[in-house]
Amino acid sequence: MSKVLRKPSRYGTLHVAESRIRNMAKWAGIILFAAVINPTLYLVSIGIGVGSLIDANKGVDGVSYLTFLAPALLASAAIQGSSDEVVFPTMAGFKWERTFFGMRSTPITARQISLGIFLAAMVRTTISVVIYWVVLYLAGALESDTAWLAMPAALFAGAAMASVMLALAAKIENEDFFFMLVGRFIMIPMFLFSGTFYPLSQMPVFLQFFGWISPLWHATEIGRYLTYDYSISGPMLVTHIGVLAIMVVAGLTASFKIFATRLEK
Repeated sequence: MSKVLRKPSRYGTLHVAESRIRNMAKWAGIILFAAVINPTLYLVSIGIGVGSLIDANKGVDGVSYLTFLAPALLASAAIQGSSDEVVFPTMAGFKWERTFFGMRSTPITARQISLGIFLAAMVRTTISVVIYWVVLYLAGALESDTAWLAMPAALFAGAAMASVMLALAAKIENEDFFFMLVGRFIMIPMFLFSGTFYPLSQMPVFLQFFGWISPLWHATEIGRYLTYDYSISGPMLVTHIGVLAIMVVAGLTASFKIFATRLEK
């Protein structure tokens, strides 16, 4: 496609985000149902079921297992939801439906398309995280006055993962094995080896590497720090925040360049 030379739309990002949100609205019932049922099932099966056995041995970090687990579940939900909401629309926009090329023929820029997809994903993720947090609160997993701060911590993780997955999905032109590889080698290991179910320090050192590079671990540590008396040194807290911030900036910067390259050939 030849490069389109026209004055960029001032509200292009919002137009793209609005388009995605309107599309999501068609599935609002399913989205809301999943946002409620997923945390409920996790709480019943793991938080309460397994947690009752662990709590019999004084819990983890001096709190109930449910309280220990809650920030990780919240961050995990944000990561999964935001990733799905950038990957599938991006694949559709470039290949399945090619809607991005139609958008680019208007005053909307490649950067605005990329940022609009990201923004819409975060809107959906915010709704899911708020619902998830309410379920956790009603279950008694979040007891401190600052427990609500676990929501922005989880959203930070969702933004970090979404920005990286946005760039990756934009780069992929043949998705034959893409979804399988992402699920098996990114999502599952991250969920299992990021200190979700037990402290990362209790894992073998060679497996702790997954946590060090995982947005889930960094957000979980921040969430636990904010929801109960979990001890984190000042430098470590800054590191957690810094890693997530770097992922957001690097992912979005890469996605801007990849979108521009593919849409302006």
